[in-house]
Amino acid sequence: MIVLDLCCPFHHRFEGWFASAAEFEAQLARGLVSCPVCGAGEVRRMPSAPHVQTTHPRPATPPPAAPGPSPASAPPDDQQALVAHLAATLRQLAQAAEDVGERFAEEARRIHYEESQVRPIRGQASRDDVEELLDEGIVVLPVPPGEDLH
Repeated sequence: MIVLDLCCPFHHRFEGWFASAAEFEAQLARGLVSCPVCGAGEVRRMPSAPHVQTTHPRPATPPPAAPGPSPASAPPDDQQALVAHLAATLRQLAQAAEDVGERFAEEARRIHYEESQVRPIRGQASRDDVEELLDEGIVVLPVPPGEDLH
């Protein structure tokens, strides 16, 4: 098993795990590799440092603990603050997405199958539409409308 650093044309970097470099190339040629962020099918390998297995004697004392996350990136301590943080993040994502309304399922398919420009979208879809999208490998996230976020 090898881990490859990959990148799409929109500069989303991600890892892919493959049986071999040849298997990566074969899957890429068959259109089975795509960006998990935007779904772009055009993916390329990025240079990566090889993992070298070495043995080192273990130190007698454990190394000092790494500093914790910065206050800006630290998750809120209480549940109410966490919910408020999540709601604010969802509102930001919704504001950045194009509202396609009732055409959500249709537009999600067009983007997935590269018939339309890759971009974040939001809109309405029935439960059946969502299940069909997921069955097709199109990742969607049901989110309540902004006024329903707590």
